[in-house]
Amino acid sequence: MFVSLVAVTVFMSVLLLVSAGAKSLRTRHITEQMSTLGVPQGMMALLIGAQVAGAAGAVAGLRWGPVGIAAAIGLTLYFAGAVASHLRVGDLKGAPPAAVLTVVSVALIVLRAATL
Repeated sequence: MFVSLVAVTVFMSVLLLVSAGAKSLRTRHITEQMSTLGVPQGMMALLIGAQVAGAAGAVAGLRWGPVGIAAAIGLTLYFAGAVASHLRVGDLKGAPPAAVLTVVSVALIVLRAATL
């Protein structure tokens, strides 16, 4: 089970860091999407920080379980908020990826709790 935890943690951490990098570069796609969702530009640093912290916490959680569980709970809330934001503006194309990442975050909670 620990191997599954490591695989999901690495996958999620890489994905979070790539997403944070795209947000920090202010790519056109990200800028348009955030504008559609009504996210102010000043909030981008907070979103980037949350993603980097989530990735760091998930990786640190491989060594110390409670940190991993806390990070995974934070990621679950982050992505559930993303789903809600997409649905609020009627963005049915953006909601499913966020929903999948919410489920992966819940899987991180379950896997880490099972390997304590």
